Amino acid sequence: MDDKAIMSEASLPTLGSFPGRLLRLYSGLALYGVGIGLQIESRLGGSPWDVFHQGLSIHLGLSIGTWIILVGAAVMLLWIPLKQRPGIGTLSNVLFLGLFADAAMWLAPEPGPLAVRWAYLLLGVVATGAATGLYIGAGLGPGPRDGLMTGLNRLGLSIRSARTLIEVTALAVGWLLGGTVGLGTLVFALAIGPLTQFFMPLMRPKD
Repeated sequence: MDDKAIMSEASLPTLGSFPGRLLRLYSGLALYGVGIGLQIESRLGGSPWDVFHQGLSIHLGLSIGTWIILVGAAVMLLWIPLKQRPGIGTLSNVLFLGLFADAAMWLAPEPGPLAVRWAYLLLGVVATGAATGLYIGAGLGPGPRDGLMTGLNRLGLSIRSARTLIEVTALAVGWLLGGTVGLGTLVFALAIGPLTQFFMPLMRPKD
């Protein structure tokens, strides 16, 4: 499933009761936070956005989760000229994803040996893929960063070009600020698409 197909899924009405959709949304956000926390704790390299959040934390203080919240809110301001409309899922992403990520990093034991760090990394990436399926399947609005991508698409950029521009910029700035870029960053980049493709149909409501 390519980026355009994934975003099309996000815009489709989701089956199931509203409480069930909320459960999927918040379960997805919690699992996404676990994925972020495990990947960062592996110290093998984060996703592009989390390299950026980590770099901000290193240079300006505050926790990585706090920066996830603040950056998400700032990105939503860019939705105004792009005429994007937030949903419950969008606001919940801004408010809760950083809290879940901070909680995961606080609760996760120190990984220690390299083998355990790799286990953290791989579990984190898989958790993020599964969380994406849950979150998108809820159909309650895109995350702030995804909304920025679709907004740029409306201005004429392809989804692929918009996503590449945003993530390469976040990665470069995060790296310059001291965020950890490594094999984990590459693993995430290569695996997140196929994992999302695998989990989307599994996580789609059946009722």
